Amino acid sequence: MAIDAKGFQFTKGTPRSFNKNDRPGSPTRHFCETCGVHLTARSERAPTAVLIKVGTLDDPSVFEGPQLVTWTSEMQKFHLLPCEVPAHPEFPRPKGSERPAAEVP
Repeated sequence: MAIDAKGFQFTKGTPRSFNKNDRPGSPTRHFCETCGVHLTARSERAPTAVLIKVGTLDDPSVFEGPQLVTWTSEMQKFHLLPCEVPAHPEFPRPKGSERPAAEVP
């Protein structure tokens, strides 16, 4: 679930972070410092967004399903795409823009 980074903050604890740094733009992942569960991810490829793992929400039912799917170029063969949901090999760019949507003011 992607949300605007401006309105996001952790409300309890300080997560640990990890970045493999194996390629430009690799995401930084944040984990619970106590149990190690994956909480969020951020990437310079989408600097204005935070990806929240739906399963970490107190009430995951508020997430009604994806509105679009991104980074299909990196998906594994066993991943299934939801029917009738737009899918993009990377983060979609606005028409006529050279920059990803997350970077467009």
